[in-house]
Amino acid sequence: MKFMLMAASLRKDSVNKKLIKLSAKLLAQQNCAIDLTDFAEFNLPLYNGDIQTQQGIPEVAHVFVQRMQVAQGLIIASPEYNFSTPGVLKNLIDWVSRITPMPWSNQKIYLMSASPSLIGGNRGLWHTRVPLEACGGIVYPNMFSLASAYEAFTETGELKDAKLQERLSNDLAAFVEFSRRLA
Repeated sequence: MKFMLMAASLRKDSVNKKLIKLSAKLLAQQNCAIDLTDFAEFNLPLYNGDIQTQQGIPEVAHVFVQRMQVAQGLIIASPEYNFSTPGVLKNLIDWVSRITPMPWSNQKIYLMSASPSLIGGNRGLWHTRVPLEACGGIVYPNMFSLASAYEAFTETGELKDAKLQERLSNDLAAFVEFSRRLA
């Protein structure tokens, strides 16, 4: 099975990028094919109905959709901005939702976050679920939130807490099985 992974962060040293790289490594150990993307590849203007009417949907939104639809599942590691979804991710969701037929429909999605806070970005994930599910995405019930993320990684990119890394690996394996059953 193939999975598209991305951290919804533009920052070079993002802890969400570290989490998504670790997730890619864990999925590769489960013999999954990986499309590890850089969110900056999908640089879109702020959604504006006038832009859509005058210029159409930007090509980069179509590229994202093509890559997403080749994969059997999408894994997003998202920072939490002010207890919610980061604007760049919400903007991508909005642009993609303008394409017909609805690209989010029946997409299997696993949400995760890494944050320096003690809550690990979990509040933002709940906000991110709403538009994805409203657009027909099938968001996996479990979400993974990594608290105190600035201190959570080893120098080799593993999690310092072995039990937490095992939980992440098990959650990813369960998401793979979930995606396989719904394929």
